[in-house]
Amino acid sequence: MSERRRDPVSHEWRIFATGRQDRTYLPPTDECPLCPSVPGAAPTEIPWSAFSVAVFENRFPALTEGVTTPHRDGFFALAPAAGAAEVVVYSDQHDATLAALGRDRLRLLVDVWAERYAALAERPDVQYVFIFENRGEAVGVTLHHPHGQIYGYPEIPPAARRELEVARRHLGEHGTCVSCDVAARERSRGERVVVQSDCFLAYVPFAARFPYELHLAPYRHVTSLLHLTDAERDDLASILQRVLQAYDALFGFPLPYVMAVHQEPVADGDWRSISHLHFEFTPIHRSERRRKFLAGSEIGAGEFLNDVAPEDAARRLRTAVPAMGAR
Repeated sequence: MSERRRDPVSHEWRIFATGRQDRTYLPPTDECPLCPSVPGAAPTEIPWSAFSVAVFENRFPALTEGVTTPHRDGFFALAPAAGAAEVVVYSDQHDATLAALGRDRLRLLVDVWAERYAALAERPDVQYVFIFENRGEAVGVTLHHPHGQIYGYPEIPPAARRELEVARRHLGEHGTCVSCDVAARERSRGERVVVQSDCFLAYVPFAARFPYELHLAPYRHVTSLLHLTDAERDDLASILQRVLQAYDALFGFPLPYVMAVHQEPVADGDWRSISHLHFEFTPIHRSERRRKFLAGSEIGAGEFLNDVAPEDAARRLRTAVPAMGAR
């Protein structure tokens, strides 16, 4: 089965891709499909013996290129699971981490993300380009090799749509971008700021869902990665490295997290005035040995419970940020 179904109660679309049940699961290192292809061994997904960053279509996709027209099965609405599902491999080194790859590699990755955003935006079956990384077995990773993913959704997904609708109301009531206003207030108060640079601010949100959640946003009203200047891309790579290194230093091990990039929908320019590029990091640990699980309140009611005050989380993360120039 490969289709999308719309829930008649919430009107949210859900993706069904049953072929993903058989995807590769935590293979041994010598069978990793994301490593380079080397002479004398079975070929991998990447036909080169060395590379910096590689992008290819997911062999077990949640979405595939095609038409998006919904149809009805009596009371219920269905549609093809159309869109894009790409894998972005960060390095040819199997045991590398994104934090340790260095600013130059992160800068290249920012360019790759922007290029893929631009390419997928041209497709008629894509309305929203979602760049993300699931890091660590604890968040469901099935391959250890450092990589992220890019989905091209045929509609604006629910979390992004909620943000955009709130931003639209805020603009109507105040005449300003809510994300710009949040960044300005967090920067002026400082108590939840983790690290700031010339162009970007990393902070623990005032109403964080997860104990060590962190948002990273430009001061300038930038709608997507594609609209960053070269200087801003340089700066983004630098602050990303410091954020990732802080996460690894926080508890003394590579912290599992989900990284999500929110940016402007690609279908038209209607959202441009209210879209504000930002990264959301949601680590699942609440202490060195305890995880934050989504349970009754979160799953059943959609109400998050947080065991750590955002101000305390920001304080701990600040102490874990490496000094400028540290590698």
